[in-house]
Amino acid sequence: MNILFMGTPEFAIPSLKALVESGYNVAGVITQPDKPKGRGRKYIAPPVKACALEMGIPVYQPDRVRNEDFLNTFRKISPDMVVLVAFGQILPEEIIRFPRLGCLNVHPSMLPKYRGAAPINWPILNGDRRTGVTIMFMDEGVDSGDILLQEETNIGADETFDDLHEKLSAMGSELLVSAVKGVMDGTISGISQDASLVTFAPRLGSEAGHIDWNNESEKIVNLIRGLSSRPGAYSFLRDKKLKTFYAVAGKEKSSGEKAPGTPGKLMEAGLQVATGDGHIYLKDVQLEGKKRMPVEDFLRGYHLLPDDMLE
Repeated sequence: MNILFMGTPEFAIPSLKALVESGYNVAGVITQPDKPKGRGRKYIAPPVKACALEMGIPVYQPDRVRNEDFLNTFRKISPDMVVLVAFGQILPEEIIRFPRLGCLNVHPSMLPKYRGAAPINWPILNGDRRTGVTIMFMDEGVDSGDILLQEETNIGADETFDDLHEKLSAMGSELLVSAVKGVMDGTISGISQDASLVTFAPRLGSEAGHIDWNNESEKIVNLIRGLSSRPGAYSFLRDKKLKTFYAVAGKEKSSGEKAPGTPGKLMEAGLQVATGDGHIYLKDVQLEGKKRMPVEDFLRGYHLLPDDMLE
């Protein structure tokens, strides 16, 4: 059986490796084109490309998978199954419908919850305590295909996007192998999603990370956790962007003592900052133009003035 794998970022690598290590024949890997990055605008290969080349798998990088040139290549490969993990382009109907065993997708949420581009971020932003991974058959909709397998996991109280991203990536790779085997054997089949339970996880731009210090402490901490380390939650200190990657909420709630956004003392828990209902402690920060560092190291080189505010 020939499997065609489609994926681009780090999240997809464990799934690609799991298929190969389980003995499946990955006939090719489709990934996004190399892109210029950094000040020198040097072209950088997607993580999946580097992984595939190390394993000796042919790599294809079409600008658009809808182009006829690529579709001709797809027809020559003639895959029995397509596996898609965080690829980054919308597939045409031909790619979805051509493989005799279907087009499988690894989606990091418990569908039908959190369809869309940011399914790992939003459960943290919303304060959810559980999330998971879904393996589904793809259709022409957005994450709306029939569900094959699902697995749930807890979201730790201090777990960040980066932590959850790594955990769900590993979970998804293991569940994918089980789903591929089940589809091949005919022991599992798709179950339609319940349309009444659908929620969405829209893409998050950098502006989504701007902290409103008038909010409750828990909501601010969830924002910081849900966007750490990218795109990152931030405020402004003397007109410079201060990103915060980790923070914890104060246990006691007390509004009105200090204006929200007022920095307080550096304590064992971190730098105290007033919120709408109390305060939080910043622990891991990065000032614009500087390196990311623990807040105590930041304060050794940055002297807070009495009238400083995080805005």
